[in-house]
Amino acid sequence: MSGEAGAETYEITEAGADGTPGERPGVPAGTPVVAELELKPALEAVLMVVDEPATEEHLARVLQRPRRAVALALRELSDDYTRQGRGFDLRLVAGGWRFYSRAAYADAVETFVLDGQQARLTQAALETLAVVAYRQPVSRSRVSAVRGVNCDGVMRTLLQRGLVEEAGTEPETGAILYRTTNYFLERMGLRGLDELPELAPFLPEAEAVEGDSPEGIPSFDVDDSGDSQTDH
Repeated sequence: MSGEAGAETYEITEAGADGTPGERPGVPAGTPVVAELELKPALEAVLMVVDEPATEEHLARVLQRPRRAVALALRELSDDYTRQGRGFDLRLVAGGWRFYSRAAYADAVETFVLDGQQARLTQAALETLAVVAYRQPVSRSRVSAVRGVNCDGVMRTLLQRGLVEEAGTEPETGAILYRTTNYFLERMGLRGLDELPELAPFLPEAEAVEGDSPEGIPSFDVDDSGDSQTDH
């Protein structure tokens, strides 16, 4: 197969006696003959995995086709999706092509993305967040020791919600330390940590529980609906 004048060309040798593609100079045996794939499905497959718009030149090189053929197929696919009223769209953006959700279904996408993000934190998550807020930077094992339960799962939830973040490591043990984020302040309506209510005096000092808070506390797969009791 060869491209038009001025375009890159790709040569495929004739099939062998058994009907399989012949050997191609410079191409390792067993390499898939990408140029023999149906163009439009191949474009769809590639564009499903890109993380930024793919240029027509790049797609043509990967699929071993002339750029003009690729450009035509992309525009036909885009028109087909629009005509069929599909929930996604194929757009030429920033010099490349990429799939996007169609604007008419933005509400559905927003609901899916935010699903669970507006849910209230459980009591376990609130307690864990309070310990981090007043003892930060603090390791997970010390948070677990203050609460008397393993809080690995709850900490993962707080990280996913963007309420806490990693803050380096503890020099003595190498344990990861955690602190609250600016998003935490935003959600709490605080300008800074100095505006936190005076609750710290009611929490035990870290030194008082250090003996019961080895960094080797086992990790359990728990969610924020509850905690696993820590063995002492």
